[in-house]
Amino acid sequence: MKIAQVAPLMEAVPPKLYGGSERIVAYLSDALTALGHEVTLFAAGDSAVAGRLAPVWPQALRLNPAITDYLAPHMVLLEEVARQGGEFDVIHSHVDYLGYPLLRHVGVPFLTTLHGRLDLPVLQRVYDTFDDVPVVTISDAQRRPVPHANYLATIQHGIPERLLLPGFGAGGYLAFLGRISPEKAPDAAIRIAQKAGMPIRIAAKVDRVDRRYFEELIEPMLAAPGVEFIGEIGDQQKTEFLGNAAALLFPIAWEEPFGLAMIEAMACATPVIAFRRGSVPEIVDEGVTGFIVDSEDEAARAATELSRIDRPRVRRVFEERFTARRMAEGYLNVYRRLIAQEQPLRQAI
Repeated sequence: MKIAQVAPLMEAVPPKLYGGSERIVAYLSDALTALGHEVTLFAAGDSAVAGRLAPVWPQALRLNPAITDYLAPHMVLLEEVARQGGEFDVIHSHVDYLGYPLLRHVGVPFLTTLHGRLDLPVLQRVYDTFDDVPVVTISDAQRRPVPHANYLATIQHGIPERLLLPGFGAGGYLAFLGRISPEKAPDAAIRIAQKAGMPIRIAAKVDRVDRRYFEELIEPMLAAPGVEFIGEIGDQQKTEFLGNAAALLFPIAWEEPFGLAMIEAMACATPVIAFRRGSVPEIVDEGVTGFIVDSEDEAARAATELSRIDRPRVRRVFEERFTARRMAEGYLNVYRRLIAQEQPLRQAI
């Protein structure tokens, strides 16, 4: 099968540091290539995957301070996809609704994976207009605000099986991984660790939009005993960071569509303590891969019960549910359905 993967240009594929959507595109592209398919990735020029790279912009936008208009490069991206579209059996977009008007008219089966939130009121109008566009969600919870979209499937994220390796929690600390922002709630993570009487290590990036939140609320909390801020880390550092942690804290304050950090922790055999929001109940198996809680106090109590979790079993659940190969096989099933639906239409023309 000839497959086009269309990635956002904000980060390289895979990202050098933080970046969820682009990281998943990389894992999916490599897994599809390993399964014998011809994959072309439309992405920033500093990307690197096993298949063919179609570089449509010299480098990722976030790491280039000269770029102030992020939409313009994506218009170039989509035009290039349209020009080459006839070469593929299926086009798989990861740039949200930006591609809908153009991909509708390329004449090739296509789908879009929705990586972000759907609970913004403006999106109701988008999916009223594009109610025929085929989309895939990354959790069932993600669908709730827009129940009428043309959903093909829910396919949970996966990562390469040997990318991150299991650890033993020898560091004895609680971990927070991801992004410093109000919806990720690192302030709650710090309070939870303090209530549990445990140290916490925070590996996270600070975007410009969240700089004030970091400086006014989070930075003063970093001076407390037992709190260590590491900053942004890449995949090569995650095995040590997560594998040595007693647990990952995931105290989200929004309806998280997925939460890649949770399965990265599971790959390291590290249990997750997460708030009951968004996708969490679909990812964390209560009492098996971690604990689902409803408050900071409950989270702190859960941190004292981590000895109940069998870490090797956490890793086994990851291998059963959250590998990149399992994710790729799920998408291949969707691709085949789309192609089968398109063939009678082409024959009739």
